Amino acid sequence: MCTGKCSRCIAGTLYPLVLLSIACNTMLFFPNWDDKYVKDGHITKEVKYMGGIIGGGIMVFICALYINLTGERRCCGNRFGMFVSIIFAAMGAIGALYSFMVAYFSLWNGPLCKHAGKWTTPFQTSNWTYLTDSGSWGKCTEPKNVVQFNTGLFITLMVTSCLQMSLCAAQIINGLIGCMCGTCTGKEEL
Repeated sequence: MCTGKCSRCIAGTLYPLVLLSIACNTMLFFPNWDDKYVKDGHITKEVKYMGGIIGGGIMVFICALYINLTGERRCCGNRFGMFVSIIFAAMGAIGALYSFMVAYFSLWNGPLCKHAGKWTTPFQTSNWTYLTDSGSWGKCTEPKNVVQFNTGLFITLMVTSCLQMSLCAAQIINGLIGCMCGTCTGKEEL
């Protein structure tokens, strides 16, 4: 497979992951499908860091756009374009890593919820044990089912960002090959 076609394939795979990342992070602003929690400021602080929107969304989207252009013959499908795609792929990997780290720390700390009449993060010192102890999820009285809601979406963000990092790493390798060997059959445009 030529490096240009590989670039288009990588970019085409990144686009739905970007949409998934943005959708998951956006849904996290509305626990229990209600906007009153975001209005009152009762959402997990990691949601406000917008790892899925900024990192796995915007940064990876910009990366995917350029990688897609790299696969086109008349645009950036030359050795220099492949070199620049390495830089964009690295930027995308950094964005995906940011999304992963925000999701990781959110799972570590647990959700912000009403516990014993006040808003707190009751699982912050549990060292991940709350994830497997569904009996402890009742500590959160409001929003209802917030532990399951946050856990599902943040795990989805972690998996999505791992896939994004892998694809960006593949583009870095593809870019190196395209930069050293040329993009396809030697019909490069200078």
